[in-house]
Amino acid sequence: MAEELTLDKTLSKQDIYTTLLPQIEALNSGETDLIANLANTSAALKEAFGFLWVGFYLVKEDQLVLGPFQGPIACTRISKGKGVCGTAWHEGLTLVVDNVDEFPGHIACSSASKSEIVVPLFKAGEVIGVLDIDSDQFASFDEIDQQYLEQLVSQLCKNL
Repeated sequence: MAEELTLDKTLSKQDIYTTLLPQIEALNSGETDLIANLANTSAALKEAFGFLWVGFYLVKEDQLVLGPFQGPIACTRISKGKGVCGTAWHEGLTLVVDNVDEFPGHIACSSASKSEIVVPLFKAGEVIGVLDIDSDQFASFDEIDQQYLEQLVSQLCKNL
C-alpha cells in the first residue's frame, strides 16, 4: 500500500474508524519493525482525527518510555501506576478520562490536554506499552473510541 490514507472527515467517528483501521493494517502489513509501525499508526490517527497528541509509550524495565508520537513535546518517562498511562499499564485496562484535571495523580505533559484515552498493548499476556491519545477538548473519547482503538492495538500486537 502506498503511504497515503483515504479519509472522509465528514463521516461519523465510527465510520472514520471503520475506513481507517484496514488502511493502518495494510500500511503496517509486512513491516516487522515495531517503531516504524507505531510511528505510522500515530501519524494516521492524528491525521484522521486531529487529536492534540497521539503516541506510544513502551515498557522498558520499570518505566514507560516515550516511543513514536505525533504532537507537542511529551513526558519521556512514566512510572508504573502514575498518571493515566502508568495506571493503564498497572491495571492492564483501557482508561477513558473525560477531564484529566480530575484524574488523581494526572501528569500534565501538556497544559492543553483536557481529556485522554490510554489503551494497553499486550504480548504473551503482559503489558508491553500503551497507546496514549490526548484531546484539547473535554470528554472527547467514548465507547466508540475504546472499541476501535482496542481493536487497532490488538491487530498491532499480532504483528509483533
